[in-house]
Amino acid sequence: MSFKENFLRSLVKKTAKMYYNAFYGGKRKFNYIPASGKLLGPEELSNMIDASLDMWLTTGRFNEEFEKAFSKYLGLPFCLTVNSGSSANLLALSCLTSYKLGERQVKKGDEVITVAAGFPTTINPIVQNNLVPVFLDVDIATGNIDTTKLEESITPKTKVVMMAHTLGNLFDLGKVTEICKKHNLWLIEDNCDALGAEYDGKKAGTFGDLATFSFYPAHFITMGEGGAVATKNPLLYKIVKSMRDWGRDCYCEPGHDDTCKCRFAQQLGNLPFGYDHKYTYSHIGYNLKITDWQAACGLAQLQKADFFISKRRENFRILFDMLKDLQDYLILPKITEKSNPAWFGFLISVKENAPFKKQELVEYLEKNQIGTRQLFAGNILRQPSFTHNEIPLRINNSPLLYSNILTEDDYKRVPNTDFIMNNTFWVGVFPALGEKELQKTSDTIHTFVKSKMA
Repeated sequence: MSFKENFLRSLVKKTAKMYYNAFYGGKRKFNYIPASGKLLGPEELSNMIDASLDMWLTTGRFNEEFEKAFSKYLGLPFCLTVNSGSSANLLALSCLTSYKLGERQVKKGDEVITVAAGFPTTINPIVQNNLVPVFLDVDIATGNIDTTKLEESITPKTKVVMMAHTLGNLFDLGKVTEICKKHNLWLIEDNCDALGAEYDGKKAGTFGDLATFSFYPAHFITMGEGGAVATKNPLLYKIVKSMRDWGRDCYCEPGHDDTCKCRFAQQLGNLPFGYDHKYTYSHIGYNLKITDWQAACGLAQLQKADFFISKRRENFRILFDMLKDLQDYLILPKITEKSNPAWFGFLISVKENAPFKKQELVEYLEKNQIGTRQLFAGNILRQPSFTHNEIPLRINNSPLLYSNILTEDDYKRVPNTDFIMNNTFWVGVFPALGEKELQKTSDTIHTFVKSKMA
């Protein structure tokens, strides 16, 4: 970089930081307290402008640096960025269908164990890959899988366990990994809501064969839209990269050619010998890369990840202490044994015998400018996407069922999931919130409960 270019670039970045401090630098004030949100600083703006000045529109130097830094943060050798956490889930499961896995290839009609109280894009890839979802129930206080039903739900067709750590509270990784190893099952950790959480002193996302992450603005770090897939397995990494990048067999980075030194010296498929490796495709793939502008934002965010996670934990503890006197009426979150959660949100369930319903409390909070969210799809089996499509599935150890003709008896196989659909919601603990906002959340809930006791 020439002296002139370096000088002008530094001047633009310095001016951008001045702009940020002038218009965004003050402490955020909340008229409406959202359940989630981003926290950006001048470093993110400076990085994004730096990337823009490169005039390089696809993945580039910032993305390369982010992938290396994120791998180091996780303690895993391989990380690939993608355009969303949803795409990360799609790629993580799709890669297991690759012929390159030999006897462990997951094939059409094979089963994937998950939970019914989940986010759609943890579950949709199962259907999209022509696999059979097997839905298990969850524990109410943690929102995570009831592992007592896990082993009895396994059949010779079961090949994968894929589910999320709910709101940053970890599912029982000890029990789940033990069962996966015993039955030779792939494990995909959807870690989109749990970046930085730890189980037995080890980071979540490092226990499974693959882990997925989201960098949507609501999550722990953000790059706007974005996500990542991480693994310790070099073959899985190669397959995920192929599927992310159009399905190509070539692994050259954008702007590079002939990394393998045999670009015109191979014969693959039924192509003629020497067909350009850069245009040889070994998988049915996608284009799910991010831009370098996104990676630049994410890189600045990653440097703040530990602070964000610590602040979420602090906010969780504060809010829990403020609400613990209401446990005659509310079920508050229970931390999974051996885990140190990284809280995405604060889970609240209204007890069946409470003198009010969840819907009343949620509407009261929203009316008083407190943001609320459902625990995602509630019971996804009751969602229109399932009731209006003929999706083959199992529930626990049931025979094969079809989503469009499920009965109330079928739904009763996951009673806690229905309870969550009817009784559970969550409020925010994200880093931009301070004690003032948490106090308002607590005071509003207390006022509502008191009004119902009159």
